[in-house]
Amino acid sequence: MTVQNDVRESEAHGRRPMRLAFLGPSRVMGLSDRIKKLPFTPLQVAVHVYAWQGPLLLVYGLFTNQLTANPLQAIQQRTGRQALALLVLSLACTPVNTITGWREPLKRSRTLGLYAFMIAFLHVLVFLDLDNGIAWNYFIQTVIQKWYIIFGMLAFLMLIPLAVTSFDIWKSRLGRKWKLLHRSVYIIVPIVILHYALSVKGDIFQLRGAIAQPLNYLLVVVGLLFLRLPFVRRFLIHLRGRLGLLFARLNAQATQRP
Repeated sequence: MTVQNDVRESEAHGRRPMRLAFLGPSRVMGLSDRIKKLPFTPLQVAVHVYAWQGPLLLVYGLFTNQLTANPLQAIQQRTGRQALALLVLSLACTPVNTITGWREPLKRSRTLGLYAFMIAFLHVLVFLDLDNGIAWNYFIQTVIQKWYIIFGMLAFLMLIPLAVTSFDIWKSRLGRKWKLLHRSVYIIVPIVILHYALSVKGDIFQLRGAIAQPLNYLLVVVGLLFLRLPFVRRFLIHLRGRLGLLFARLNAQATQRP
């Protein structure tokens, strides 16, 4: 009512009324329609940019000599961390949908998982080819002597069938087995974190050294897996519905006030 009175007073005194269209929902709806017409959603762009920025920055640092004194070690560490981060982000898609009701993250989970496999493949390739030069005798000896490599190779081998069967044709062929197979990621991610924790300098069992980041990843993954439990998901969905009704009532009361 106040806005209408101001407009009428402006028209009565010969002044152009101030444009207040940006306050209305039509402008917001128009912006939403424009976003829907784009070939890529903002979340898609963010996923692709984050996935490719790691390898591109490594290539740039390699050619400009901006990596550490041991560039192979830097490449291994960065690709390993990014692969783990992408796996954790893929695990976060379902909890984000459960809490917010936003469905698009569910569509990006597969892309995040495939990017995680791509970066993990680079991580393993650097270790096998560039670092050890495919010296299988030395590689086998190194694997036997270092537990973190065993866990890393185990996680990578477990990722291969998930990456191969990520496409829709395999989902229809495998049926119910497809979902059971892809639930193995709940085991793979903790193995990757264990591989990470054992590879850094420190003692994971005595909480000494540079193990803060692996432990942070572990806490996040435990939280995400907890949010995936059926009774937790039902509670969050129910709570989201109740909060939605509450905000709708408050909004209706606010619009009815003079």
